[in-house]
Amino acid sequence: MASAAGTPVDDTCVLKFKELKSKRKFKYVTYKIEDSTIVVGDEGAPTASFDDFVEALPENDPRYAVYDFEWETKDGCKKSKIVFVTWVPDTAKIRQKMLYASSKDKFKRELDGIQIEIQATDFSEVEEQVFRDKCN
Repeated sequence: MASAAGTPVDDTCVLKFKELKSKRKFKYVTYKIEDSTIVVGDEGAPTASFDDFVEALPENDPRYAVYDFEWETKDGCKKSKIVFVTWVPDTAKIRQKMLYASSKDKFKRELDGIQIEIQATDFSEVEEQVFRDKCN
């Protein structure tokens, strides 16, 4: 598989996403571009916390991520949505920023079932409240 920008997507990326979405095998999966291919970075166990997810995002390097976000509505109803995160910190190198930006849309289309998208450039944009606001 190759993205429109020419960045190939490793088959494991889609497989891990399906395992998160259908089997709830992971709480989150991060992806990175390595050797000109999108590959799996980190995986969070089903019991992983939101803080574990945020800690998996490197301070200076971009990542794509999917997170199975669960919350409770005001009337006590439990809900969950799969959130696609584009993490491109301001401190990342320009070339990395451009590569992640040009590969994002095609990669996201490979992951069928994304419900919400968040683009973040610093840790204040990946706080739990931001996810809750986007999902409600």
